[in-house]
Amino acid sequence: MDHPYDIGPIRPPSEANSLLIRVNRNCPWNKCEFCSVYKGSRFEKKSIEEVKSDIDKAAEYYGLNSRYIESAFLQDANALLMKTEDLKEVIDYIKIKFKNISRITSYARAQTLAKKKVSELTELKQAGLSRLHVGMETGYGPLLEYIRKGTDPEQIIEAGRKVVSSGISLCLYYMPGLGGRKMSSEHAIESAKAINAIDPDYIRLRSFRIIPGTPIEEKEKSGYYIPLNDFETVKEIRLFISNLNNITSTIVSDHMLNLLQEVEGVMPADKTSMIEVIDTFLALSDEEKEMFQVGVRLGRIRAISEFMNPHMRAILKELVKNIKNEIESRKQDIGIDGYLKEVLKGYL
Repeated sequence: MDHPYDIGPIRPPSEANSLLIRVNRNCPWNKCEFCSVYKGSRFEKKSIEEVKSDIDKAAEYYGLNSRYIESAFLQDANALLMKTEDLKEVIDYIKIKFKNISRITSYARAQTLAKKKVSELTELKQAGLSRLHVGMETGYGPLLEYIRKGTDPEQIIEAGRKVVSSGISLCLYYMPGLGGRKMSSEHAIESAKAINAIDPDYIRLRSFRIIPGTPIEEKEKSGYYIPLNDFETVKEIRLFISNLNNITSTIVSDHMLNLLQEVEGVMPADKTSMIEVIDTFLALSDEEKEMFQVGVRLGRIRAISEFMNPHMRAILKELVKNIKNEIESRKQDIGIDGYLKEVLKGYL
């Protein structure tokens, strides 16, 4: 859909229905080796006047429908780079133009948040900033360095604690599989430790997939980086959740790259049930795991309970057979995993 005002390229899945307002363009860091979103684009700050002009255009564009808009998301990669007073003014203006907005959220980098005073974040909370989405990705120092994230575990913890102290809802992202085979265990355990030290409101799982053209793809081609397959990633998620302790966070798995999207719940009450879902999957035979994987990746099923339906299992068994026949006819040595990666390329 075309818009007559400036809109950035991405937002969290949970902000699908939010008004998008771009307070700066692209990413000020733009060095993460797994990310392709802003590569080749220069970071630009926007003035308050520019942002207000966009808000005016958005209000005119939506017209009477603006009354149905209840949330707004501030783009691009790090809205918190804007001066606190300026950001407060932007938030106030959004609420003036869109009367029914009750939730305003944004992405933010740990490096930026660690430099903010808790009092500044509290002011933003009072102004109406409801939630911050922070891509922790991992709490393991060597992996943060390897992917050139530009931060370290200590800074992530400091930033997270400041946000929690301010009263702003914190959503931290953990990227299962990011460490590949060499760092999988450390990635899971140390990420859990960092989150235990923060106790964010939400932990969002975003299973890692290599995006074509990213620096980490070159490492894979050289053989230095070996990515996890779907089943290895599930085992890593189990290790991660097992090491979460003394927190009250809600785990959310609302992304299509997650094989087990039903692994969701509130800690600590749902910890056991989440692990049970994982163990149910891991107890399947190799053939059954493959059937489940194909079913989820091709949108036929979403949960273990659906997979247990005999009729659905028969459908999936035949589907796997057809895929293997197709792979064989192409004379390709890619397997089911490689075939499904090709299918998912358009969604990365």
